[in-house]
Amino acid sequence: MGITVVGSVAIDNVITPFGKNFNAPGGSATYFSLSASYFTKVRLIAVVGKDFPKKYITLLKKKSINVDGLEVKKGKTFRWKGRYGWDLDNAETLATHLNLFKDFKPVLSDQQKRENILFLANIDPELQLDVIKQSRSRIIAADTMNFWIGHKKKKLLEVLKNIDMLILNEHEARQLTKEGNLLKAGRAIIRYGTKKVIIKKGEDGVLFVSKRGFFTCPAYLMEDIYDPTGAGDTFAGGFLGYLSKVGRLDDAAIRRALVYGTIMASFTVEAYDIKSLAKLNRAKIERRFKVFKSLCSFLPLY
Repeated sequence: MGITVVGSVAIDNVITPFGKNFNAPGGSATYFSLSASYFTKVRLIAVVGKDFPKKYITLLKKKSINVDGLEVKKGKTFRWKGRYGWDLDNAETLATHLNLFKDFKPVLSDQQKRENILFLANIDPELQLDVIKQSRSRIIAADTMNFWIGHKKKKLLEVLKNIDMLILNEHEARQLTKEGNLLKAGRAIIRYGTKKVIIKKGEDGVLFVSKRGFFTCPAYLMEDIYDPTGAGDTFAGGFLGYLSKVGRLDDAAIRRALVYGTIMASFTVEAYDIKSLAKLNRAKIERRFKVFKSLCSFLPLY
């Protein structure tokens, strides 16, 4: 049991109300892989340039993430620069340089094709479709973003007909469906073809919708938040990582997976870039899981 993830490994320049963090490791596949690695084996597929610091590739290897699919080519790594306001909800993109990622066309190996779960991170829907055609995974999940919804909606809708789960944030759900109510938006996305929808709501938690029903999970209550970059990808890694670990998709497994995804995201936001994820261990994760469980309980604690 394991996960293959196709996405970006990047160099980020991030500005928040609390400071600046430049030339930092980033990218959807980076955050996802580190998060999922605490639950299951991960095969990462991405491309970087010679300018990408080797110490971060070494870190991925230390976390037992298979980086055979991480191409290191002559050229420059995908770079992103963004700025957050005090609400820390959405980043204002100041600069995007796709560089080598612009022509990224992965060819999956037999092992990468056969992993139980395939996660298509926030990449071009055309690239997502190409990878779907190569995959033999039992479960395929995907992420998307406002740019693809606005510029390649037709291709994105084709993706939705070929995946099992879509993970997106509340703004993207409303943009995609033209529905203001998130439950209606989730049900509309189900009608597009995918079986399950996970709508991330930032500090308001997450909403899960399927044909059978829905479930809502609050966010972990945080006092110190420094950088929300990668929180959504970290959530996806924890969510799918746990499902890969237990090997089930029943209601109980999905609910616990949503909580684990929420817990993993809470670690990411309390420090810049991947610093918190790099220092984690299962004991810390389980302690926070127990705290979360007590906070959500209707039973008196004493």
